[in-house]
Amino acid sequence: MLPPHPALTRALAEWLPRQRWFGGKDGPIDDLAIGTATELHTGDPALHHLVLDVHQNGAIDHYQLLLGVRRELPDRLRHVEIGASTHDAPGDPDSRAVRLYDAAHDPDLTRTLLDELAAGASIGPLRFRHADGARIRTDLTSLPITAEQSNTSLLFGDAYICKLFRRLSRGVNLDLEVNLALTRGGCAHVPAVLGWIELDPGPGTSQGEPVTLGLLSDYLHTGADGWSLAIASVRDWFAHPPPPRDAGWEGAWAELDASAAGGDFAAEAERLGAATAAVHRALADTFGVTLLPAAEVRAMAARMNAELTETCRAVPRLAPHAKSLTGAFLDLAARAEPLAVQRVHGDYHLGQVLRTESGWTLLDFEGEPARTQNERRALAHPLRDVAGMLRSFEYAARFLIAKPGTVPPEPAGRLETRAHAWAARNRAAFCRGYAAAGGPDPAAHSVLIRAFEFEKAVYEVRYEARNRPAWLPVPLKSLAHLTA
Repeated sequence: MLPPHPALTRALAEWLPRQRWFGGKDGPIDDLAIGTATELHTGDPALHHLVLDVHQNGAIDHYQLLLGVRRELPDRLRHVEIGASTHDAPGDPDSRAVRLYDAAHDPDLTRTLLDELAAGASIGPLRFRHADGARIRTDLTSLPITAEQSNTSLLFGDAYICKLFRRLSRGVNLDLEVNLALTRGGCAHVPAVLGWIELDPGPGTSQGEPVTLGLLSDYLHTGADGWSLAIASVRDWFAHPPPPRDAGWEGAWAELDASAAGGDFAAEAERLGAATAAVHRALADTFGVTLLPAAEVRAMAARMNAELTETCRAVPRLAPHAKSLTGAFLDLAARAEPLAVQRVHGDYHLGQVLRTESGWTLLDFEGEPARTQNERRALAHPLRDVAGMLRSFEYAARFLIAKPGTVPPEPAGRLETRAHAWAARNRAAFCRGYAAAGGPDPAAHSVLIRAFEFEKAVYEVRYEARNRPAWLPVPLKSLAHLTA
């Protein structure tokens, strides 16, 4: 039995802003309501699927929650407790306190998702679908991935990964739409889609398309994510002995070569560039290519500049770089010409790729979490993804510097020199692999790639200020170099 809504919504309004995946940390919640509530498992524990309607700053966002209800909460689940509630319905013999918690962390309940996906069930407004020919095991135990992300992913044994979309958007999620199309087209660089969960919009609604709630895919259990591999390489590079102090010491620092460290990442960066080009070709073949008129390219540059102005107001620490950033956007507008656009990844960085025994695999095609649904669906030039990955190399190079005590003591300027050397080597390798595999050569589109990279940097600054303030120095430090 679901606790009374007023008590439940109060508990959720207090709990929600503390969650990593909640996107409204920059302002108070004005109101919270339960849009849909669907019971998926009865008894103790019980499982309810909720869609939360969160009102902030004159807008409404929708979030998904698997709500667990237990009489007693075991220690292993106390870190995801939402609160306590009492069933106080008149005459209810079970009237007593219960514990409420985020059931995505409870393997006793999440197996329900596999049961319903395998059965192709419909429960209330929820629809559980499986791909043609997919046979889904139901005997697996889930484990949530603990890495920071905007959604929640569950590993089921070493067979499946189920991504639950926390912040919901209208219609079919891009991650499902793109991955399913690439799976059906035989693309070797994406994990196969096995099933998905969707919310029926219901009768009488103007939005007739179902809302994607979750995506079940093959789990690439031999894979290592690109971010972890890159950080290991950076850590090895920072531990590499500095140039000897001699007459040419300062010159040696200025010309540091990151290939000297044992954990060089450049060969993998080049292979990743080639895999990226292959996926871009598959996206173009599957969804087509459109020519964007020069006037629209100029409008795109104007939007980049407008976002810069808005972000400088919200994050004044970006303002010292505004002149250089604006110059890149104006340069793009001045040289605008028709641009071939297509479906792209949309939020491409080292955390979105896995290195497996057979090569690189791309994940998470739903676009940048802070963008609107229309912005995520907009077609783009493939070099926008390339720019995202170049920014990710800049992030990886400086991430350890931003965490005190994680690198050997050196003057800050020398650490930045090391970071720049690592990023430059891997950026060049990635671009080399991308161009050699048939992607547009970044070196031949310097104005476009620079504008895309600066646009991404502005987005990063705004995103970090809203969601991870401790990370804000990372994009700002890289901009200090790129705009010098």
